[in-house]
Amino acid sequence: MTIKQFFDDGLAHASYVLIANSEAVVIDPARDPQPYYDYVKEQGANLKAIIETHPHADFVSSHLEMYETTGATILVSSKVGAAYDHEAFDGGKTFSVGDHTLTALDTPGHSPDGITILLTDKDEKQIAAFTGDTLFVGDVGRPDLRESGGDARSKKERLARDMYSSLRNVLMPLSPDVTVYPAHGAGSLCGKGLSEDRTSTIGRELKENPALQPMSEDEFVSWLLQDQPFIPKYFPYNVEVNKQGAPALAPSLANVQREGHDYELSNPELPIIDTRDEATFKLGHLPGAINIQDGNKFETWLGVLVAPKTPFYLIAKDEEALEKVITKAGKIGYEGFISVAYTQFEASAEASLSPINLTHFRNSPDDYTIVDIRNASEVKDGKFFPSAINIPLPELPDRAGEIPTDKSVVVHCAGGYRSAAGSSIVAAEVGDKVEVFDLSEAVNSFK
Repeated sequence: MTIKQFFDDGLAHASYVLIANSEAVVIDPARDPQPYYDYVKEQGANLKAIIETHPHADFVSSHLEMYETTGATILVSSKVGAAYDHEAFDGGKTFSVGDHTLTALDTPGHSPDGITILLTDKDEKQIAAFTGDTLFVGDVGRPDLRESGGDARSKKERLARDMYSSLRNVLMPLSPDVTVYPAHGAGSLCGKGLSEDRTSTIGRELKENPALQPMSEDEFVSWLLQDQPFIPKYFPYNVEVNKQGAPALAPSLANVQREGHDYELSNPELPIIDTRDEATFKLGHLPGAINIQDGNKFETWLGVLVAPKTPFYLIAKDEEALEKVITKAGKIGYEGFISVAYTQFEASAEASLSPINLTHFRNSPDDYTIVDIRNASEVKDGKFFPSAINIPLPELPDRAGEIPTDKSVVVHCAGGYRSAAGSSIVAAEVGDKVEVFDLSEAVNSFK
């Protein structure tokens, strides 16, 4: 048996290919199926099945495309209500991969339809558990991503109680030497305290994972629901896309309209996402543009700041960079919302942001309105500036109008990446009334 992990740093997403006796299974694939095809071919194997541990909220899966291309069976819990051709895989059902067996263990908690896939060998020895978003290294999946109307709090509590049961009755009794292969690592918003480590064992988690320590069900529910991160706008949309099955990636990306740098906006009221580096953006950009720099978290912040089904313009520094960000938008199913993707040079700019005078700011911080765009959980650990107003970046597009305009405004985050987007949002809202500055990476000298 060979197990290969594929890890997407941008979404902190882990997927897997299992191969035994020239039969391959892919678990929780990302939007682009090509890396899995390449690996399976390289190993001289045939793809037998694609398994989804649950309908993912933070990325779009390629399970339907892989089925339509290869004919491999899609295995998914019957509780998902999947709209695509599939075989129900839950309630202890098994599936063979060469001389090994995969067993579907029902583990609701992160979602009502989550499964864990237990791998055993021909002697029925437990080898590995592919835990999806149920059990992470050092954490467990959050229970608040499947809310849609009704009594949201009771739904969270119900799933939190399901998680308590799944952990204690299904996963914790597994053999201590079973390797844990989760669907996410540190940086994912599907939990609140994931480890940097990408694999573990049941034995290690029993000792170190706070969710697996002795506590009552009520204590567990209180702990699990506390201090969860914000929910990006695109999460519910991705769940529905994954229930339906996404269109094939390559033709969908090819359908995006691309233009050169001299393109003129036909509808300037649409959101403008400028992915150039912050220094270039500040020298000149289109009025109202949001500076989401291309980086490891670009796709997440795109899905946070632009609501699903909202047409938007996408700008990059050149054609190579443009293709890169279009592909990243496709990872969360946003390629179809791109009205036009194009390159822009500084020569076409109509707005700019001046650099802050750090000496004056350091000596006279009261001369500025300081906006801290970190999450509330980060601010709980202390402010960098006592007078700062906290408006988390996900809330900023709707709340920037709350910022006083009697003094110049300084925007900061924890390290500099988010404040590029935050300062551009604030400048678009109040920049005609007051000067807006981005503290950027200089914030590190004030911690």
